Amino acid sequence: MLRTVPDVGKIFLLIKAKNKEAAIHRLKTEILELELFKCLEQMHGKSFKAFMMRKLVPVVRNVCESNLGMDPYTANEIAKEVDVIINSAANTTFDERYDVALNTNTSGPSRLLGFAKKCKKLSLFLHVSTAYVNGERQGLIMEKPFHMGQTIAEESATSESPPESIPVLDIIAEIELASDLKFSMHENVVAQKMIALGLQRANIFGWQNTYVFTKAMGEMLLNSMRGDIPVVIIRPSVIESSIKEPFPGWIQGIKMLDPLILSYGKGRLPGFLGDPKAVIDVVPLDMVVNSSIAAIAKHGITAKPELNVYHVGSSAVKQLLLHDLFKFSCNHFTCSPLMNLKRTNIRINEMKFFNSMDNFASYI
Repeated sequence: MLRTVPDVGKIFLLIKAKNKEAAIHRLKTEILELELFKCLEQMHGKSFKAFMMRKLVPVVRNVCESNLGMDPYTANEIAKEVDVIINSAANTTFDERYDVALNTNTSGPSRLLGFAKKCKKLSLFLHVSTAYVNGERQGLIMEKPFHMGQTIAEESATSESPPESIPVLDIIAEIELASDLKFSMHENVVAQKMIALGLQRANIFGWQNTYVFTKAMGEMLLNSMRGDIPVVIIRPSVIESSIKEPFPGWIQGIKMLDPLILSYGKGRLPGFLGDPKAVIDVVPLDMVVNSSIAAIAKHGITAKPELNVYHVGSSAVKQLLLHDLFKFSCNHFTCSPLMNLKRTNIRINEMKFFNSMDNFASYI
């Protein structure tokens, strides 16, 4: 946005930190130093840091606290200026503690929405979710919001497991369940029990893991509480490195598919348990960003009090099969092999796929 829409006034960055000085330090060391901004640095030259510090305003916050952890004066000043809010804060650990994931992924967005209602100039609230809130649904999934209490298990009910056999999803009850368990057990075992509880509750209602379950409940709360606030929910699939902007191949850290690809390149993953024809939906991060900006432009101008959902993925247009993913990886590491500690090239073979744990275990 700073590159393509340089006339933007200010971007308030809510940063988790002890105090304002710590937030400024994180902005300067963890954000401005990123390779991502090299093109902006080339554009602005010596005035780069001054430009960035003029546009980016670090604000100490915590989505797990009331009023986002901001002091009243700061909150009021920001509320006077903000016209678009983008929420991308999330705990993405698949098997996170249930209480932790609920606090961040379910209650967090609603806390930010509560602040949004104080912003007099607000024209849009954009929430970054995930395509996998759709759980274990099959086939073409429409871009529709969740309503309170909606479950994947109920939609998938059959005569063998009728809807009446599925418990009702009550988000407040889920939060109380996690809270009661947390305070009823010894701290030495509570973490393990919380992880197990999250996975159990997710599976009961039709979601694969705690992450996507709590993200889905976060969407439900937004839809229920939004009132007249215009809301857009973006649901990207697996986000990987940029395809074009600001330059090809950028990503911060090791994400999603990267650990699998790197393990394969290091010769540590010669076989894989799974269907080689399974579709892996991957989308470049700049396409997700561009989709978000386009949604902001479209719905921020009209500012209609409605909720719109957009799926951002690739498999509906160009499918990537699991077999092809590792075939491309094999070609890459054959041409550009990684090196071991002895500084010699690591040789790899084509990935082998297995359809049973017994066969996979015996091979590995």
